[in-house]
Amino acid sequence: MHLSVIICTHNPRKDYLTRTLDALKAQTLPREQWELLLVDNASAEPLAGQWDLSWHPKSRIVLEPELGILPCRVRGMRETCTHFILFVDDDNLLAPDYLELALKIAETHPFLGAWGGSILPEFETQPPAWVCEYQYLLACVEVPEDRWSNLKFVYATMPPTAGMCLRRSVAEAFVRMVKDDPRRLMLGRRGKAGLTNCEDLDLALTACDIGLGLGQFACLKMTHLIPSSRLDEDYLLRLYEGTMYSMVILEAFRGRFPIRHHSSPLRAMLGKLRRRLLWNRRRRLFFNAQIRALRRADKIVAGWR
Repeated sequence: MHLSVIICTHNPRKDYLTRTLDALKAQTLPREQWELLLVDNASAEPLAGQWDLSWHPKSRIVLEPELGILPCRVRGMRETCTHFILFVDDDNLLAPDYLELALKIAETHPFLGAWGGSILPEFETQPPAWVCEYQYLLACVEVPEDRWSNLKFVYATMPPTAGMCLRRSVAEAFVRMVKDDPRRLMLGRRGKAGLTNCEDLDLALTACDIGLGLGQFACLKMTHLIPSSRLDEDYLLRLYEGTMYSMVILEAFRGRFPIRHHSSPLRAMLGKLRRRLLWNRRRRLFFNAQIRALRRADKIVAGWR
């Protein structure tokens, strides 16, 4: 086996996970060259016994009792030993040639530690027009051309975890980093407790930490199934606030300490004036969510300087 495909899931939506597995069944890469690991992250109804993975000869379900996407991903990486790991979320549909092309990229680009591709949305219901401005929050990205870099925090080349393929050396380094620095557990979602994230960026940046690069490739394509509940204004506001908060935390424990936000009375006054003159109600809501996130994060990272 060359590749381990890991699905991390918590209380999955059955119709979505079924489609995710169906897309894996259709992969052109022979099944003897990859294994399938379904990591049950403390689901209310245990997945073992509910899902039939017998169609794949090298598949299994493991339980990770600690709630959180980061502990779940770490469990998946520890449970596997192949040269490459590919993460698939329980609402992702890989194109039929995704696994095959991901391994070809590994061969032709040995200097890369992690890589991914386009993530195109499939909405359960037609989204309002205003959602387009915030679609990036839903982990949707179209990669028009191949691009790679070994520079940290160049977001154009940083693949999200959905569809990310990484080398074993990156996975092992990341597992060690999580063990040695508990602050990393602040990132990533934990059920409904909050919409923090950026654990995927931390994982990707680990490739740069060990001297490898990151890449995005136009040939790798997948679909992200987006339920109508994620198009709600309140959900996107909470997601935006969680993302802004997580970005500050991530950059801070990686040594990029933020400038104190909104400490200047003049800046605050100009900000209020700008919002009144130029912004509509929704943009004011998102701006206020950002301010809340930055203030929360700044209190935490102040002691790390």
